[in-house]
Amino acid sequence: MRALVLEKKLQYQANHPDPKPGEGECLVRVLMAGICSTDLQLVQGYMQFRGVLGHEFVGVVESGSAAWLGKRVVCEINCVCRGCDMCLSGLANHCRKRTVVGIDGRDGGFADLVSVPEANLHEVPDTLSDEQAVFVEPVAAAYQTLSQYPFVAKTKATVVGSGRLGLLVAQVLAETGCQLTVVGRNEAKLLLAEKRGVQAVHVDELICRADHDVVVDCSGSPEGFELAMRLVRPRGSIVLKSTFAGEQGVNLAAVVVNEITVVGSRCGSFTEAINALVREAVEVRPMITQTFPFDRAVEAMAVAGRRESLKILLDMRR
Repeated sequence: MRALVLEKKLQYQANHPDPKPGEGECLVRVLMAGICSTDLQLVQGYMQFRGVLGHEFVGVVESGSAAWLGKRVVCEINCVCRGCDMCLSGLANHCRKRTVVGIDGRDGGFADLVSVPEANLHEVPDTLSDEQAVFVEPVAAAYQTLSQYPFVAKTKATVVGSGRLGLLVAQVLAETGCQLTVVGRNEAKLLLAEKRGVQAVHVDELICRADHDVVVDCSGSPEGFELAMRLVRPRGSIVLKSTFAGEQGVNLAAVVVNEITVVGSRCGSFTEAINALVREAVEVRPMITQTFPFDRAVEAMAVAGRRESLKILLDMRR
């Protein structure tokens, strides 16, 4: 099969071995996949991952449980044991023995075929296109923010970062009616936020008053987290959705002095994300910068890393 593989360097392989599903797993033929900031971080050394990249994808079940055969699906990324203390306490996403599709200990969906646990599958409604379905995983991550902070109409909130995840989080938070601002550097991306009715401010025009109840950091950079610390009020909260490759020198003194609550935020509900996409509470199609045929996957990764790019898609159907 074709696959985009990270070994010592990133490489497209036309004859990578097909995956062999284990017990309780299904083989999914990938139709389309999306490149995420995490994929770019993995290439830079984050998690020391080696193997097939890709965790945002939609495909059709080719083998496995008869109940799933032929269905178009998306897949939750955490593959868990269901027997450890975390799983039994309802925190399966933090399973002690988990592997993570395309991120940690398990090959991902930048390939013609991927093997995933049947329990992780969600059927995609016919009303969603493949291009929309690719966004289910990051939209679910955006909705996780709502489960970690009580956003209400009087909440003064800011999203730092107007990239892929930042624009999704902004759309999700806008549903709550909170007093919301998006901060970023790219005028075109900020305009997308404004078109969805969200106030957008260029970072160079921002006045930091340390008066925000909550700041969601989607910047993917240490500088973004430092900006979040300057924006949040004493005893406010920062929801951190950024991951960084390598060592980062961030001064955390303000967290202590101002008694700021920092909440790590990761994966969310696929069911909630699918429902939001169906009712168009989150609009993703304007975020698609370019779609590449899969044999140009290495080039697509390079384009995804450019500042002006939003979502780059890989089309395995051609």
